[in-house]
Amino acid sequence: MAVKKKVLIVDDEPNSVISLEFLMKREDFEVFVATDGEAALRQIAEHDPDLILLDIMLPKKNGFEVCQELRADPAHAATKVIMLTAKGRDTEVAKGLALGADAYMTKPFSTRDLVARVKNLLGLAA
Repeated sequence: MAVKKKVLIVDDEPNSVISLEFLMKREDFEVFVATDGEAALRQIAEHDPDLILLDIMLPKKNGFEVCQELRADPAHAATKVIMLTAKGRDTEVAKGLALGADAYMTKPFSTRDLVARVKNLLGLAA
């Protein structure tokens, strides 16, 4: 049996966490959750996720800071990051991608598109 891919959901909005967690578990991913930037970095160190769904507006450390720290750490520099945010302005998209996010999706997004993007980044057949 194949080892499940690990997905870390980082979002401080409970409804987002619930729906993303349901969606990722339904796709047979092992799911971890963090509700602020500092907790996200602890979860990354502890669980070494394959992919992170990272909100930008977070308490303690924002998604940009988390992404920057992740990319600066050789142990996790290759971890896939999809930034999820209600902030869809071009400057935010550019900043997220410049800091090393692999993809950027603006809320609200299609769950089908998100699953396809996750599978694509993890090299799984959609």
